[in-house]
Amino acid sequence: MKSSLSLELALLGFLHREPMHGYAIHQALSDPAGLGAVWQIKLSLLYALLGKLENAGYITATTEPQDTRPPRKIYQLTPDGARAFLDWVRCPVSHGRSLRLEFLVKLYFARREGPDVAACLLAVQRQQCQDWLATEQEIVADEWANGRHYSHLIHQFRLGQIQAMLDWLDQCEGANL
Repeated sequence: MKSSLSLELALLGFLHREPMHGYAIHQALSDPAGLGAVWQIKLSLLYALLGKLENAGYITATTEPQDTRPPRKIYQLTPDGARAFLDWVRCPVSHGRSLRLEFLVKLYFARREGPDVAACLLAVQRQQCQDWLATEQEIVADEWANGRHYSHLIHQFRLGQIQAMLDWLDQCEGANL
């Protein structure tokens, strides 16, 4: 399964610890002290994504009766779902623009998995950013040498963004995850 924001794979993180019903996932996702500060999702979209995950074989659902209310579905990870989640949470994002949403979500779940998983994610993301930095430095030098000054300014801006990402990753590493 491939998603532009890995939204579905992130939802697997809530089920990695224990089975949950959809509304409980939504409540956890909406917590302003956690992912609610980063990511907002409507309940209807959440249920649609859970359906996609079930169709893909990453989760299963069982129906749980309730006394006076309609029965509810309890979602549980399958072994394929657990593997997909762990692969996703350990992999760096491949674009700088993904750092502000997808990486923050990955870091949230990596921290829940333990300090070693979080440290590993930070290390591989740092390497990814250093690779971006090296590429941009080559482009900046080439743009200047070839008289493309406006393009040079654009890439200088991108260099600053990547350096800010690296500085922020330093802060994360020093934050005793």
